[in-house]
Order: sequence, then structure tokens, then C-alpha cells
Amino acid sequence: MIELNGITKAFGERVVVNHLSLKINKGEFFALLGANGAGKTTTIKMMNGLQLPTSGDIKIDGKSIYSNLQDAKQLMNISPQETAIAPNLSVKENLEFIAKIYGCDKKEAATRACEMMKQFSLTDRSKSKAKTLSGGLQRRLSIAMAMISKPQIAFLDEPTLGLDVRARRDLWNILLGLKGQMTIILTTHYLDEVEELADRVGIMNHGKLCALGNTIELKEKYNKRSLEEVFLFVTEEMEVFV
Repeated sequence: MIELNGITKAFGERVVVNHLSLKINKGEFFALLGANGAGKTTTIKMMNGLQLPTSGDIKIDGKSIYSNLQDAKQLMNISPQETAIAPNLSVKENLEFIAKIYGCDKKEAATRACEMMKQFSLTDRSKSKAKTLSGGLQRRLSIAMAMISKPQIAFLDEPTLGLDVRARRDLWNILLGLKGQMTIILTTHYLDEVEELADRVGIMNHGKLCALGNTIELKEKYNKRSLEEVFLFVTEEMEVFV
């Protein structure tokens, strides 16, 4: 579904992403991990067309997104780290607003809004202003707004940041229900979240991909008991993988 071919991004002499190649399969739930400054945010921005690479290319279904940017953007949506809602609109109004931006007429927007509210367990709050929702419900609404366009590729940037344990678990169950329906790229610092949700994991450090595989493969490969131990090992021993 997504193919990164030798992607490099430099800001002056500072190389943020360094000749990165990666394939993400259609329908895969892929987690891209890395400490702050590892290059993952820049990689995500290049993958969804918000930044151009210094060199290299990214293809979706075999077509360069930079040669077909508008077509590629129709296939994607993103739920940003900052909860992206209109606080004075109701839950239903937020969803209908985004659906109309993506070309739905009034009837289709209302239908899709109802579908998303049901899927994200927001129906009983349909008339509530977004600003009155708890943090967990606001995150659900923000993700539902990203999903209402029915993207083939969804980017989830720290979807459970700041949520309590119960709200995180509730959102996990919703995200598990989306697996296989679309290609999902997740960024998070919660490694238990990755173990629960992701089909495969990529770990970046200093702009390079230093580990790739599912959680079981990675723990076996590096003889570690947890994904956290794998993460610490491969990022601290970066020179081994360069």
C-alpha cells in the first residue's frame, strides 16, 4: 500500500531522515516508534504529503504521491496529536462539518455522522457541545472525524495521549475494531499500546530505521522480554545497525 524508497529529509546540513526505505502493507496496523528527534514525525509528514523529501520517493499503490498529490490526499486522513474539534459545535455537527468538507451532501453527511457516532459510542452525546466532553470522548470524536471520509490510509498521532487507563482501554477496543478495514499508521510513546494494537513495528533512531518486525519477532531477535527492552536496546546501540 505504502512504499518509501530511500527517503531523505535535510534542513540545511542537519539530516532528519536518512535514506529510509520501508513497505507498509494494505490493511496493516503499523506502529512507527522513536524517541523525540528520531525523525518519525518528519517521516509521517512526508508520508501524508505535508513535506517534500530532499531525495527519494513515496508511492501509494505504485504511484508517487508527489506526482499525484491531490489523488493521494483523497486516500488519507489524519488524527493529530492535538484534539482537532470545534468546541462550540455539537458532536454531530462536528462530524457533519468534516463530511461536507470531503464532498458529502447534507443527507450523506448526516448518515455518515450517525455511522461514526455508533462506531465510536458517541450516539448518546450527539447533541452535546464538543467542549463539554471528557478528554477521552473528545479523542474519540477527533478520531471519528478523521475516519468519516472513509480513508484507505489513516494516520493516528498519539491517539491516547493524556487519557486515563479506562479511556485508553475503551479507545483501544474501538481501534481494534478498525483493524483490516484500512491501513493505519500509529505513532505513540505507549509501548503497551503498540503490543495491543500493532501488526508490525518500526523503530527509528537518528533518522534511520533500526528495527522492524512484529513484537514477538523483535523480542526473539534481540533476546528481550518486552518491547520496551527492545526499544531501549536498539536505540542505545544504534551504531550496531548503521
